Amino acid sequence: MSQLSLSQSTPVGGSRILGVGAYRPVRAVANEEIAPRIGVEPGWIARRSGIRTRRFAGPDEPLPVMAAAASHHALAAAGVSADEVDCVLVATISHLLQMPALAVDVAHRLGADRAAAFDLSAACAGFCHGVAIADSLVRSGAARHVLMIGADRMTDVVDPEDPATAFLFADGAGAVVIGPSGKPGIGPVAWGADGERMDAITMTGYWTPGLREDAELPWPYLCMTGWKVFRWATETMGRAAREAIERAGLTPGELSAFIPHQANGLITDALVKDIGLSADTAVARDIADSGNTSGASIPMAMERMLASGAARSGDPALLIGFGSGLVHAAQVVLLP
Repeated sequence: MSQLSLSQSTPVGGSRILGVGAYRPVRAVANEEIAPRIGVEPGWIARRSGIRTRRFAGPDEPLPVMAAAASHHALAAAGVSADEVDCVLVATISHLLQMPALAVDVAHRLGADRAAAFDLSAACAGFCHGVAIADSLVRSGAARHVLMIGADRMTDVVDPEDPATAFLFADGAGAVVIGPSGKPGIGPVAWGADGERMDAITMTGYWTPGLREDAELPWPYLCMTGWKVFRWATETMGRAAREAIERAGLTPGELSAFIPHQANGLITDALVKDIGLSADTAVARDIADSGNTSGASIPMAMERMLASGAARSGDPALLIGFGSGLVHAAQVVLLP
């Protein structure tokens, strides 16, 4: 088993991911259903994104239900009970009613009512940000077990007729349990933000201060300039990925798996080449039938790789998330 380097001394040897779980909505939506609404051919969607189908949540699959379901699977895989969880974190951008936090709702559904609970807003990079925070909490002794969840119902915030976004985004939830380990299983994070490109991914319909209670409220929708995001990700994320690998004390050739945010298949292809990954490195391609699920995409892809045998427990894997802000975070982990 590979060992990650860790420079600072800590109360415990380190932390690692103990278990992973995912929830995929029941309804599968093929490109043939999306394409006519945005004036393209189904094949165009597949070529531009790598997506063939995606999952859309139904009325009986709200965010708390999906997040709790993924968490149940993660806890079971980790062999950790809900009452052993000290902190629940949820990375999400589609929990539009920000109070109470989605994490509080999920913790209550799980029976983890004594746990601290709060949400993270770092868009599609939220899960990797949360893994870094959870790692610090465990290593510092502030928490023994942290439940880190990525959950988004992107169909709630995407205009179904917007040709820039309607074919990309979908719904789902993924979760991991992070706990103490005799040896470090989560490498140092490489993260950052590029505020000069904030306009690449935004939302419309912000709440207007002083708006009358009886006034019609604008519904917020995601807006994205795809070429700006593609250029930024392909030109800069390779450097961030290599930084995370170096901080973990490894080389690209020592990675067994690469699990990037499932943003676009073409971006993944470009990063694989830029990072210089070995031909033997397994690459997550969950986007093909899950779509872009924002903060949920990395844990969902991780769960699928392990379930399918494409990656194995103990393998070193590079995670990298990137999204609105524009923000990014990456780290090498040992798979649960």
